[in-house]
Amino acid sequence: MRHRALRRNGGQVAAEASLRAAVASAALEGNRHELDDVRAGTVTDPVLQGALRVAEGLGGLVDLWPRAPRQVLAKLHVLAARGVVPADHLGRLTGGAERIDALAGLVAGNEETPPLLLAAIVHAELITLRPFDGPAGVVARAAARLTLIGRGFDPRGLVAVEAGHLAREPEYVGSAGAYATGTPDGVRSWLRHYAAAITAGAGEITTIGDQVLATV
Repeated sequence: MRHRALRRNGGQVAAEASLRAAVASAALEGNRHELDDVRAGTVTDPVLQGALRVAEGLGGLVDLWPRAPRQVLAKLHVLAARGVVPADHLGRLTGGAERIDALAGLVAGNEETPPLLLAAIVHAELITLRPFDGPAGVVARAAARLTLIGRGFDPRGLVAVEAGHLAREPEYVGSAGAYATGTPDGVRSWLRHYAAAITAGAGEITTIGDQVLATV
């Protein structure tokens, strides 16, 4: 956070972090694309485009997330899945309504649970439940990122956690499966992975900052 690029070029760093997060989130859904191709605007893949829309829309949803979590989840799905699933499926749950209600109750107005822990729970619940058609993982990762931003852990949206998940993809998949078992060991496995992904995503800030300074 003391990187020189953040003092004068923080907007560029945040924009690049957001781009990398979107590309990584699409890749975790099985839609892999090179950063340079995405940056050049040559990729029309609807899942990638949805991830980019989600990344762009996060800022406008930060304040609403703790007040109306279900509404925000529906909005995230509309952004992520447009062009991927039928229009009448956008924003509609396919199941798991009770767990979504419980998750919304945990998120709404919660100022006590540490933000990193809350984000990890939000992510794990949504990624294992997959309550929406299509790229539900994009929604899960975005909701977790909203939690980190809104609760002050990453207020500027600089930590591309999605890139951390992608860098440790086998562990990401395995620990999410372990969480789904509901056992203490499974939950611990997921929390260890989430902390490692946060660390890797934070490391991207230095890389991005160095690249930004090299071009100005």
